[in-house]
Amino acid sequence: MRWRLRPTASLCKSNGPATWARVAPAANGKRQSPINIEPAKAQYDPALAAKPFSISYDPSKAGKLLNNGHSAQVTFDSEGSSLTGGPLDHKYQVAQFHLHWGKSDDTGSEHRIDNKMYAAELHIVHWNTELFKSVGDAIKEDKGLCVLGMFLKVGKEHAGLKKMTDKLAQIPYSGDSIDLTEGFDPTPLLPSDTSKYYTYLGSLTTPPLFESVTWVVFQEPIEVSEAQMQAFRSLNETAKGSSVAPGEDDFKGKIVENYRPPLPVGDRLVRSSFKV
Repeated sequence: MRWRLRPTASLCKSNGPATWARVAPAANGKRQSPINIEPAKAQYDPALAAKPFSISYDPSKAGKLLNNGHSAQVTFDSEGSSLTGGPLDHKYQVAQFHLHWGKSDDTGSEHRIDNKMYAAELHIVHWNTELFKSVGDAIKEDKGLCVLGMFLKVGKEHAGLKKMTDKLAQIPYSGDSIDLTEGFDPTPLLPSDTSKYYTYLGSLTTPPLFESVTWVVFQEPIEVSEAQMQAFRSLNETAKGSSVAPGEDDFKGKIVENYRPPLPVGDRLVRSSFKV
């Protein structure tokens, strides 16, 4: 589904986030994501600190790097990976990771910390392999998914992400993909300190918006270079040979501002693994 959004309250073109309830009834739910995280209101939970994450990936199980028209994504065969600990009661395995970013360095992340946005946000998506037989089953159900979220700030080049950004020029158009025959290890994409994070029950941030996600948003951002951010911003949202109708796109067909605005927290509990 092609969509565009901007970081303002009135976002929407004809198929922007405000219209998603037409195609994704879950949009009207009470645990939608992303949210604005207010550290002062987060509840410190020592049980989280007592269950440190155990995270492992098999780089050889990386599949494709693709431009899906609204993000850059790396897919994985889940076999050989494992995510346990923290707020999780089951074993999860990796399915893919993707990013959300803005047109400039002060806008782009989906989650916010006291209304602060980062240049981008990276999501590593995992599915519960103990309760479900496939990602397709897990994505629809409570406790089906766990997404690890990392904020990206602009500074020095990120060596781990460079293995992705150096290849983005090979997938300029929607539908383009390449095989990652040399593998890809997501481990370097994690912050150096995975013990400090916020967690809450939420949803996918794009249609179908299923409320199946245990979110883990790390406090510590990872650092990327301006050139790496520009590599993401150079991707096209349209297929090769096609174009966006004049007047319908302020960004000349590029994938930018591809994030959903924050949704109400409501009565949900946001927990932290550390004392703020």
